[in-house]
Amino acid sequence: MDSLLNSESPFKTIISFHRLIESFEEIALSNVDYRSNYAKAILKEIETIPEFRTGIEDFSIIKKNEALIKNISADLFPTALTNNEIKAITIPFQNISFNYTERFKKILRNAGDEFYMEIRDFDSHQFYINNCCLILSSYYKQKIDFNKPFFYDIPDEDGVEKHYRILYNADFMEITPTENALPLTQDDIDLLIDNYNDITLWKSKFPPGSWTLKGFGIVSLFDATTESAISNLKSNLLKPDTQSVATNEVIAAIFRSIFKIPDLEVGFIIYNPEDEKFIKPVKYDHQMQSFLLSSDQEVDCKNAFFGCSFENLLDNKEPFVISNVTKFIEASENKKLGEHLLKQGIHSCVFAPVVKDGHLLGVVELVSKKPRELNSINATKLELVLPYLTDTIDRYNTDMQHQVEAIIQREYTTIHPSVYWKFKKESQNYFQNTNPTKDYIFKEIVFKNVFPLYGQIDIKGSSEHRNETVKRDLKNQLTTILEIFENQKPNTNLMLLEQRKFELESLRDELDQPLKADTEQHIQRYIEEEIHPILKNTKNTAKSEKLEELYFATLDQKTGMFYQERKKFDNAMSIINKKLASVLDRKQVEAQQIYPHYYERFKTDGVEHNLYIGASIAPTKPFDIMYLHNLRLWQLQTLCEMELEHHQLKESLPYELDVTSLILVFSAAISIRFRMDEKRFDVDGTYNARYEVVKKRIDKANIKGTKDRITEKEKITIVYSQNSEETEYLKYIKYLQHKKILEPAIEQFEVEDLQGVSGLRAIRVKVINNIANTNAKKITYQDLLDELN
Repeated sequence: MDSLLNSESPFKTIISFHRLIESFEEIALSNVDYRSNYAKAILKEIETIPEFRTGIEDFSIIKKNEALIKNISADLFPTALTNNEIKAITIPFQNISFNYTERFKKILRNAGDEFYMEIRDFDSHQFYINNCCLILSSYYKQKIDFNKPFFYDIPDEDGVEKHYRILYNADFMEITPTENALPLTQDDIDLLIDNYNDITLWKSKFPPGSWTLKGFGIVSLFDATTESAISNLKSNLLKPDTQSVATNEVIAAIFRSIFKIPDLEVGFIIYNPEDEKFIKPVKYDHQMQSFLLSSDQEVDCKNAFFGCSFENLLDNKEPFVISNVTKFIEASENKKLGEHLLKQGIHSCVFAPVVKDGHLLGVVELVSKKPRELNSINATKLELVLPYLTDTIDRYNTDMQHQVEAIIQREYTTIHPSVYWKFKKESQNYFQNTNPTKDYIFKEIVFKNVFPLYGQIDIKGSSEHRNETVKRDLKNQLTTILEIFENQKPNTNLMLLEQRKFELESLRDELDQPLKADTEQHIQRYIEEEIHPILKNTKNTAKSEKLEELYFATLDQKTGMFYQERKKFDNAMSIINKKLASVLDRKQVEAQQIYPHYYERFKTDGVEHNLYIGASIAPTKPFDIMYLHNLRLWQLQTLCEMELEHHQLKESLPYELDVTSLILVFSAAISIRFRMDEKRFDVDGTYNARYEVVKKRIDKANIKGTKDRITEKEKITIVYSQNSEETEYLKYIKYLQHKKILEPAIEQFEVEDLQGVSGLRAIRVKVINNIANTNAKKITYQDLLDELN
C-alpha cells in the first residue's frame, strides 16, 4: 500500500468502513436467510476490530486484515470480474490504495518493483485545492466542476507506456468540519472560485487538517492508451514555434503507446511537388529523422531507389507496408530499398502518405526491428493520427513559405519595419473588400511632410583603381605569354611566332595609355582566338611546358583571363562594403529608439543611406523637431565610427583603398511615394526632385573656383544651403571635437554650381584616427544640449 501523495492537506484522513458496516447491519435484519447469515458472519468478524467502524489511522491495521477487507468489500469487487476490472480501494487524489483486483495487481507487477504510481501532471497545489473543492461540493453543496481527466501512466512488461483514465467513487466517504474549520460565506466561496491559483487564500479558508475525511473511495481505471496518446501527440504537434517542438524520442514514445510495439521508431519526409522530390524537413532537422533518406538530404521520388514500390503510395495515396523485409528482398524486384532498410536493422515498416485536399504533403515512416510487428492490419491505426499529422505538415509548409517570403523580402525587396504598418493596412483593406469579384485598386503608399537625411561613404577613386587593376592583370598575362613564346622549340614556325610576339608587345604598350572602353574585351578575344590555340598545338621545351602549365593554372575559371589584381580589388571593395554596412545596420537599431523612421541603404562603390523621419511614418507617436536634430547627430557620429572602422581595416585589406564621407543636409519637409513599378520609395513631386538632383551630383562636385573635390579621405564633408543648418552642424562638430572624435581644424567653402542647383556650401572636418577613439561612447542629442547649457 502506497503512502500519501502529499503530507499537507485540508483533511485529517481516517479510513473507515462504517457505511459498509451499516449496510451489513441492515442486511442482517432481513428475512432472506442466506443474506442475513452472511451479514451476521461478517459483523462478527468485524467486532474484534473496532477501528473498522471508528476509523483507521494506523495503516498497518489494513495490512494485517487484507483477507477481511476483501470479504467485506466482496459486493463491490465481484470475484467474477477480478481479472477484468482495474479497481482498488483508495482515498481520492492520494496514493493510499489497497484491495486491488487481480488485473490491477498484474498491471503493477508488470510495471516492476521500482515503479511509483502517481497521477500525471498533478502537483501539491492541485492536490490541496482539489481537496478543498471536495469540501465545497460535498459540504457546501456548490456546483463546481473540478474533476478534470486524471491519468496514471504505467509501463507494461515490454516497457511500452500505457495510459489509464482514473474514475473515483466517493459514495462511502463523509466530510465533516473539525473545531479548527472556518465557516464560509457565499462571498468567501465566490472569492475562492475566482482565485484558483492563489494557494495562500485557499489555505487561509481551509487550514491544513481543519476537516475530517472519513470512509473510503473506490478507484476504477480504464485503459485509455490510444486516446491519451493521440491527445498527447496532438498537443506536441500543435505547439507554437516559440515553444520547443517535441523531440523524435517523445514522438516515438507516443506511437509506441498507440501501436504497443516497444522498439517502434518514427521518421518523416516532406514531399516537394515542384521538384517531385522527397526532402528532410529543415525545421525539424535536428529532431525528426528519416529512414528512407538516412544519408541524403533529398531524393527524386521517381528515383530507381524507390522503384515501382512507391507507385501506389504516390498515385493512389495508399500506405506502403512491408511486414517482412527479408521476404520482400527475395520476392521484389526492388532489392535496393529492402537492402537499405535491412542495413538499418529494419525488419518491418509502414510508409503512409500524408494527404490534404488530394495533394501529397509527405510520408510518415514507422519501422520496427522485428518482422511482422508492423503489418497491414495495425497500419490502419494510422487513420487515428494522420489528421493531426496532416494539419501539422500543412502548417509546416505554410510556415516554410512564410520564411521563404521573409527571406525574399529581407534580401531582395525589403519593406522596412517602420513603414510596414501602412502596407499591412492596405493589404487588410484588400481582404476586407466587400466585393471580392470586383478588381481592387490598391492605394499608393505615400508619406507626407518627412525630413530626409542622406549620407554616404564612398571608395575614393574606385574607377581609377579598377582600371589600374585591369591593366596590371592584362600586362601580366601578356608578359607571361611572351615568356612562353621566348622558350619555344627552335623548329617551331618562326614567322608566326614573331608576328604574334609583335602583336602582344603592341598590346602591352597600348596598356600604358588610358584604358579605353573596349580594350579589355579586345585583348581577351585576341588571346582566346589567336594565342591559346598556338599554345595548345605547339611543341614545347621542358621549360616552356612548365611555364605553359603554370599559365593555364593561373587563368580564372569564369573569365579565362588573369584575374589576380582585380580579385584583390574586388575583395577589398567587398570587405569594406560589408563591414561598413554592418556598422550602419547595427547603429540603425539604436537610431530607431530615437524615433521610428524609414531607413534604406545601398552598396555601390561604398555605402549610401537614406533616412526619412516625420509624424506620418509613426502616427501613433508625437513628433518633435528635436528627434530630427537627434538623428542628425546620430548620423554624424555613425559616419565617424564608420571612418574609424575603415581606418582599422585598411592595413589588412588585400588592396589598399581610401574612403570619403559625405552628409547632405536638407531642412525642407518632402513627400516620399512607393513606386509600384520599381518596388522602392522615391521622392514625390517636382519641388522635391531638387533634393534627388543634389544627391546624385554632389559627391562629384568640386570646391568653387578650384579643381579639388569637396570630399577628401579620412574627412567628413557636410553639404548644406541655409545658415541655420550651418549653425546646427557647427555645434555638433564643436561637441565632437570636445569629445576627441573630430580634429580641431574646420574647413568651410562654397560648392561649385551644379546643373540647376546653386548656393550650396560645405563644412569639412577630419576624424581623429586612433585606437582609443574606436571605443568612443555613443553620444545623444541630449548629451549635446547638456554640454552646451
